[in-house]
Amino acid sequence: MPDERFAHSAPALYDRYMGPLLFEPYAKLVAGRCAALQPKEILETAAGTGIVTRSVHEAVPTAQVVATDINSAMLEFAAQALRSEQVSFRPADAQNLPFGDDSFDLVLCQFGAMFFPDKVRAHREAHRVLRSQGHYLLVTFDRLELNPIPKAAQAAVSALLGGDALTYMERGPFCYMDPAQIERDLLAAGFPEVEIETARLPSRVNAREAAQAFVFGSPLRSEIERRDPSSVERAAEAVAQALASWDGQEVPMSAHLVIAGKASSGAKKGFR
Repeated sequence: MPDERFAHSAPALYDRYMGPLLFEPYAKLVAGRCAALQPKEILETAAGTGIVTRSVHEAVPTAQVVATDINSAMLEFAAQALRSEQVSFRPADAQNLPFGDDSFDLVLCQFGAMFFPDKVRAHREAHRVLRSQGHYLLVTFDRLELNPIPKAAQAAVSALLGGDALTYMERGPFCYMDPAQIERDLLAAGFPEVEIETARLPSRVNAREAAQAFVFGSPLRSEIERRDPSSVERAAEAVAQALASWDGQEVPMSAHLVIAGKASSGAKKGFR
């Protein structure tokens, strides 16, 4: 079943506002790494609205890309946004992939592993469908404290609603931020080689659009409505005000870029 936390993630709002704010800078980085690895067949899990899919297709236009996600609405949006004979879209659970062993040269997942209930199982599935000498490339957020935009957005909503502070960010997108844990999970999934690089990139803030992203285009909306269904518009205004001092400025983000090689030799080609 799709993750209920994404029930309110309107794909168009998510793609238009959340994409440029948090995801596109890392998508470009991932696309560059994919191009260096020169894969012929790529599987993307948790593809969402296709933000990474589009960047990767542009960087490696001859590769066959299969983009998957468990959320059908997100995937339908992605398919409409990118039409190419080289790219196909298929509903799939990253923890139970509908592909045979040794099917892909590269499996990639940007900002999706945090939401997998069984992360080791998902990593093990990536390992299974990879060919010998294949690579698994994933991106996860670093600590919330090092990502001031979402931290400020959540704090603003918490202050508005009162009561217990919201912890959605820590329980959701920022729950998989420990490099040691990520490495342990990948080793447990069968990858003999794991390299983790912390990538700090800037994001240019439009306070009003960022508020739309967090409140209307992300699962944070579900958290708000559980507290007070009438407060959604006020929450958007609160987030916009909290981010106003950064409006038009570049604000730092921090995330981990992880690559795991299936084989014990030659598994890091082109990573740096």
